[in-house]
Amino acid sequence: MAPPPLHRSPLLLLSTHLVVALVALVTLGGATRVMEAGLACPDWPLCYGSVLPAAEMNIRVFLEWFHRLDAALVGLGLLLLTALSWGQRQHLPPAVPPLAATAMALVVAQVALGALTVTRLLRFDIVTAHLATGLLLVVLLSLLRQRLRLTLEPLPPDVGGSLAGPWRRWPALATLLVYLQCVLGGLLASQWATGRCLQLLQGCHWLTAHRLLAGAALLAVVALPLKAAAAPWPHPARPLAFAAGLL
Repeated sequence: MAPPPLHRSPLLLLSTHLVVALVALVTLGGATRVMEAGLACPDWPLCYGSVLPAAEMNIRVFLEWFHRLDAALVGLGLLLLTALSWGQRQHLPPAVPPLAATAMALVVAQVALGALTVTRLLRFDIVTAHLATGLLLVVLLSLLRQRLRLTLEPLPPDVGGSLAGPWRRWPALATLLVYLQCVLGGLLASQWATGRCLQLLQGCHWLTAHRLLAGAALLAVVALPLKAAAAPWPHPARPLAFAAGLL
């Protein structure tokens, strides 16, 4: 088989960086939430009417300001990825350009949700939708990167049998359960549901659902390293499966 065109490699590198950047961005958003810094910049898109609010800068303002800056850089990176993937679509897997375009559309929605988060004073449904969209972007970009990776480095023939049957879809099931668990956790946090349940005995059914879903997600993820140990999964799938189980 002839080696793939070299111009695909920059796309793979860019998509890898974007996945890491998106995970960091979601983590930074969580830190902003925990530090109660979501309204540290009271206006949008500027912060205290400035691109760099040096006079008002403190840890909370910095978290919110840097979160917005990081989001802008990720958005520009996704715009570049979308343009490159459509420009080179004849040489790429058919799913890559639509995935990139979908991710770009989600970025637009995410920008709108970010603005509403500030202007609507952290309304719980908007905050939860903001988190859900960010996590969905991580999933989409991870899938896009995997498509590119498999084009550059196809799986060996003997791996196909090990991924047959229900195990072929098991990672997707685990991803879905973890995604729902994170979104439900964000919903609980945005409504302070845990404290209300423990102190006022209100809304405890949401906390119970969160725990049950956590158990299902745990079982689905722990099954990944068990399967990796029993079958010849390719590198780097095996160490990634073990890492997922440990996490």
